[in-house]
Amino acid sequence: MNKKIKIAIIDDETLLVEGFSIMFSNVKNIQVGITANNGLDFLNALEESLESDFPDIAIIDIQMKPMDGFELVEILREKHPYLKIIILSSHYKSNVLGHMIKLGVSAFIPKNANKELLVTAIESVNNSGVYFTKTDQELLAKYMSSRSKKLRFTSNELLSKRENEILKLICLENTNQEIGDKLCISKRTVENHRQRILEKIGAKNTVGLVVYAIANDIHSLT
Repeated sequence: MNKKIKIAIIDDETLLVEGFSIMFSNVKNIQVGITANNGLDFLNALEESLESDFPDIAIIDIQMKPMDGFELVEILREKHPYLKIIILSSHYKSNVLGHMIKLGVSAFIPKNANKELLVTAIESVNNSGVYFTKTDQELLAKYMSSRSKKLRFTSNELLSKRENEILKLICLENTNQEIGDKLCISKRTVENHRQRILEKIGAKNTVGLVVYAIANDIHSLT
């Protein structure tokens, strides 16, 4: 039996939280656990939760009070770096997307998204750590085209041929072991290459690697 994906929903609109909970109750591989109407309540719930109940993914509204989604994500990245995050937003611009990606957000989903899109995003984030639509890709390209933003990412010319190969395979959702098998190198060697790539481009996690690859035409969502 496949393990269910445990999600948390944080939004100050009670009806939306309840609606999502009802919708996901009919999805066999997704389980709604913690729900909260603000960031502080969610942080407290995380501290009190058992390890078995800890969510795999947190779905967070970007516009909340008194703590907005930006502040909550920053705290979560510090306290719970392995928690994957999907942002809900009515609208966002390239600079907002770029800022949140820097913090390791795995996906951006519009609040009016249908069930199919939400489930697809959750499954993709759970499996590969990231989900970007074509629109996201275009916004990322716009964000990365800014000279001031590009300074935060090193040019892909500094990546070796082997590092580019590994980065492409990471974007295709391969594990370190699978990458090693395909390139006939050890898992430990892949891990070392992966760490060097992170250091070279200034990324913090897999999300950053994928964003960098998309922005530099190493990987395409299409």
